[in-house]
Amino acid sequence: MTDQGNNPVIDTSKPHSARMYDYYLGGKTHYEVDVQAAEAVIATVPFAGAMARANRDFMIRATRTLVEDYGIRQFLDIGSGIPTQPNLHQVAQGIAPESRVVYTDNDPIVLQYAEALLHSTPEGRTAYLQADASKPETILDSGELRSTLDLDRPVALSVNALFHFVPDEWGPYEILDGLMSRLAPGSFLCLSHATTDVGDPELAALGRRVEEIYSRGGTTLRLRDSAEIARFFRGLELIDPGITMAHHWRPDAGTETELKDGEPSMFAGVARKP
Repeated sequence: MTDQGNNPVIDTSKPHSARMYDYYLGGKTHYEVDVQAAEAVIATVPFAGAMARANRDFMIRATRTLVEDYGIRQFLDIGSGIPTQPNLHQVAQGIAPESRVVYTDNDPIVLQYAEALLHSTPEGRTAYLQADASKPETILDSGELRSTLDLDRPVALSVNALFHFVPDEWGPYEILDGLMSRLAPGSFLCLSHATTDVGDPELAALGRRVEEIYSRGGTTLRLRDSAEIARFFRGLELIDPGITMAHHWRPDAGTETELKDGEPSMFAGVARKP
């Protein structure tokens, strides 16, 4: 990415994970280079699109649960990605119009479409912050966040499909601890993470091939096993059903998943800060 004044220039010479994710979800905000990389993933893991949609549905159900059952009215969505209906604030404000949401991402194409994230209800508020998740203080100390969220009250931190793009050398657990440590007791963590720990060695091998596809495009993808993912929730109180595949986390009654038996989504969970 380069900058021209205050307008970041989008690099279309190599694929970007946010645009590939948009393609998996059936969106239109991507380029040919993203399509080629995403199709290589789909050729390796044919249910990649279903996995992405299962992860999106997890976000919707987790947000709804926190608003309805736990009274959460503040959300911080890091790695929000390209806007996709329904966005997190639409889910939260559809139940509690006074809900407040801050979105953050570091992809310049998300910045271009951020206006779609700012259509709040009159009672609530939304804000968008262009920021790097590897530097939690730049998010938590920003004026956009401080004018939207009250960190003395509980906040739900949403980091869905984010940390598998954070390599070990960046200190992913330290980054998350830096975020959660600044949130009030009663806050929540909503996290989903891709994994190779799926009980099938052949599927695990395919996951490693997907890591290589992303690497060739210049993006680090770090799939982690169940123990490594559970470590993100250390010191927090998991709510039922604990850490499970995204499509198994409180599925809506009567709704069938696109995924077939044995096809994984991502590990996902929601936990409360004591």
